[in-house]
Amino acid sequence: MQTNIDQTKWYDRLWAAFIFFTRLPFWRCHQPPRECYKTVVEHWPLTGWLTGGLMAATLWVGSHYLPYLVAVLLAIVVRLLVTGALHEDGLADFLDGFGGGGRDRERILAIMKDSHIGTYGVLGLILYVSLLAAALYSLPPTLAALTILAADPYAKMVTAQLIMMMPYARTEEEAKNKTVYRKMQWPAAIGLAVQGLLPMIAYIWWTGIQWELLIFIPCLVMYLLYLLIWNRLRGYTGDCCGAVCLLVELTVYLTVLAC
Repeated sequence: MQTNIDQTKWYDRLWAAFIFFTRLPFWRCHQPPRECYKTVVEHWPLTGWLTGGLMAATLWVGSHYLPYLVAVLLAIVVRLLVTGALHEDGLADFLDGFGGGGRDRERILAIMKDSHIGTYGVLGLILYVSLLAAALYSLPPTLAALTILAADPYAKMVTAQLIMMMPYARTEEEAKNKTVYRKMQWPAAIGLAVQGLLPMIAYIWWTGIQWELLIFIPCLVMYLLYLLIWNRLRGYTGDCCGAVCLLVELTVYLTVLAC
């Protein structure tokens, strides 16, 4: 299977990432080989350029014609529509599994795979969206838009390290999408870093914000979540990746406010 993946074209792998991580109809234009979906995390930050760009544009343009709070909420709605709430679904499942009745590894995995949402998931999503909206509303429109452009790809790049740090917690047959991401080789890891760091470096240069805190604190949050996941599951799931991505991104916004 590794050979089959390596024989696929780079644009097929990129196309698979946009099909997998968004609900935009890219699949109508091209259908990449199934093997390409094992590499989608390698281009995850690049999809953040699109989702973050649409969210930032909605917020910035909307702030010129609508009350700012309405523009912020519309920006969040746009990203939910573009991504199909993929990561939010992961966050809800993660909170239900780790915070609800998950007392052991098997029970946590079973809860996260259940399509029903529990109390922890509902409350967690409400608190997450509230904090996200409040953080963006607390920033001036232009700064908020620029922060989104940097935070979205950076959070995805940081979260992608989970697949390098531990194995998948289920078998491929048990996975929700029947796909297990492959471990990244050095060229893919370098490409991932470029995709995630380039917007963040430009953002830091433009705003002059303390780069040490902006880089370190989200990474620390990811590492603490990694320890939690490793201690409870000894492996990651797609829900874990989605939850960590959103929480790391939220940490970027809160860090900018603190700076």
